[in-house]
Amino acid sequence: MYVFATLPPGYPPGVTSPTSPQQLYRFLEDRFECAQACTECARACAVRAGLLDPVGSPRQDRARRLGIMCAEVCDSTCRMLSEQDRRDEEGVRIQLEWCRSVCLDCADAFAGQPGAESTAGVCRACAEACTGFIAALN
Repeated sequence: MYVFATLPPGYPPGVTSPTSPQQLYRFLEDRFECAQACTECARACAVRAGLLDPVGSPRQDRARRLGIMCAEVCDSTCRMLSEQDRRDEEGVRIQLEWCRSVCLDCADAFAGQPGAESTAGVCRACAEACTGFIAALN
C-alpha cells in the first residue's frame, strides 16, 4: 500500500511559477530594446573611432581605443541578445554589465571630443538600455 503525503498548495520548492503573457512580452521588449541600443552604439562608436586621428593626442587616442572596444563589446552583446543560445542568466547579466561599463567609459571619453557629443549620448542610451534589461532579469 502506498501512502502519498499531501503537499501544500502552490508549486513545489525549487519550481518557479509560470510567467504571464504580459511579463514575457515585456521581457522580450526589453531584450529587443537593449539589442537595438547596442547595435546603434556599435555603429556610432565605429564611425566616431574611424574619424579620430590614430596619431593624435593621448586623449584622442584613448577615445579612439575606447570607441573601438565599445563597438566590439556592443556588437557582441547584440549578437548574444539576438541569438537563441542556451546561455545562462548569469552569463547574460555579466555581458550586460560589461557592455554598460564600457559604454559609460566610452561616453565619458567622447564627451570631451569636439563633434562627438551625439555619440556620447548614444553610448549613454545603450548603458541605460543595458541597465533596464538587467532589471528585467531580476
